[in-house]
Amino acid sequence: MGEARTRITLLNKENIMQKTETIWHNGMLKPWDEMTTHALTHTLHYGGGAFEGIRFYKTDKGPAIFRLKEHTNRWIYSSEVLGMELDYNYQELFDAQVKVVKENNLESGYIRPLTYYGYKELGVAAKGNPVEVLIANWPWGKYLPHDMVDIKVSKYKRISPETTVIDAKICGHYVGGILSAVELDGTHYHEALFLDHDENIAEGGGENFFIVKDKVIHTPSLGHILPGITRATIIEIAKFYGYKVVEEKITLEQALNADEAFFTGTAVEVTPIKSINDQNIGTGNLGEVTAFIKETYDDVVHGRNKDFMKYLTYV
Repeated sequence: MGEARTRITLLNKENIMQKTETIWHNGMLKPWDEMTTHALTHTLHYGGGAFEGIRFYKTDKGPAIFRLKEHTNRWIYSSEVLGMELDYNYQELFDAQVKVVKENNLESGYIRPLTYYGYKELGVAAKGNPVEVLIANWPWGKYLPHDMVDIKVSKYKRISPETTVIDAKICGHYVGGILSAVELDGTHYHEALFLDHDENIAEGGGENFFIVKDKVIHTPSLGHILPGITRATIIEIAKFYGYKVVEEKITLEQALNADEAFFTGTAVEVTPIKSINDQNIGTGNLGEVTAFIKETYDDVVHGRNKDFMKYLTYV
């Protein structure tokens, strides 16, 4: 129990939200402490919002936002899935995110763009409710502050693509992640792993999943998972450096018999997995392929890898 409480304390210390000067809201920069919304805001009650999580990193050329183009496009797409009519085009939203980073004068951190239905009528249908847009950022450390993580298959399943638009990043999709966090609270596990409704591995509570077997990298195929932007980056990096990557259905048995496993995502970046359900993956130590992917990704986002400079937007 003590170890579990230490895990939670460490996680919270790493990710305490440190407020910045301003938040961009509906085209205006507002002081952090004055950013409010109505208690009857539609999305607060029904989860119909769209968001992104984006990191920016300290580099030799100043702060650099990673894959801002792709994140902005997905943000717009997810908003449109919910029927939102945005008052801002792609370029305006792109520029606003850059502006927030500049205005808050941070060398590195996290950006949270959000579109949500505001206050007017309270009912499941959001027709007629105004669409609110905000962009905040703040300093942020590691999401899972461990060299390797122990994970557990959750009793909850990944939301089915038959019940939602699975490739949209919608606020309500993350209720399963909240439930899995409650499930693991007080245990020694660091994160949950979701299966899909066919009992194949889908993803983590907020991460995509990879395994390595005989130096070949495998990851769950699209259709039951969020097609993560970091996931796509890792696939591209791996192929660029000569690794074979297979996108396929992955069973729990396959994962338990893998040589290595790791999570990817904006928040977790590349996080090696030590064990699943208390069974070590491979030797239980950092594997060669995972170590290479992790180090290479770190070089890419910090502007040290010249082959992938296209993914950086310098501020």
